[in-house]
Amino acid sequence: MRALWVAGSLLLTTACSTLPDPDPSQAWVDLEPGEQTSLDAVKVDARDWDDNRYFQIPPGNHELTVRYQFPVAPSNIGPVDAPLWRDCQVKVAFKGFDAGERYQLQAGSIGFRPWIKLYDQQQNLVSQGEPAGCQRT
Repeated sequence: MRALWVAGSLLLTTACSTLPDPDPSQAWVDLEPGEQTSLDAVKVDARDWDDNRYFQIPPGNHELTVRYQFPVAPSNIGPVDAPLWRDCQVKVAFKGFDAGERYQLQAGSIGFRPWIKLYDQQQNLVSQGEPAGCQRT
């Protein structure tokens, strides 16, 4: 019984791991999904990214790829009762990531189309995403 308790405690601890402290020599990108949606970090400059909760990148020009999952309301589909879930990849390019700055990716959708917007620390819109493919889930 004690072994089961220890194993359960370890599982809960790893599931609730905290974000690392931002490195001041790099740019940090927070992910802000909309309500009842999922937004995950996938790639930086076509290379797989290890942690789906954020991006931490060197200053300069980068292309970020995110995975955005969202429901399409039945009113946008036709005579159905349940929402249709979409699973999309969206690419966001920006030519000016600065060291020590925090950026924020916000996500949403209009009908079947996802949108992603990148804001700087002062909440200025600095880039918008381009859909790179969607599928039903």
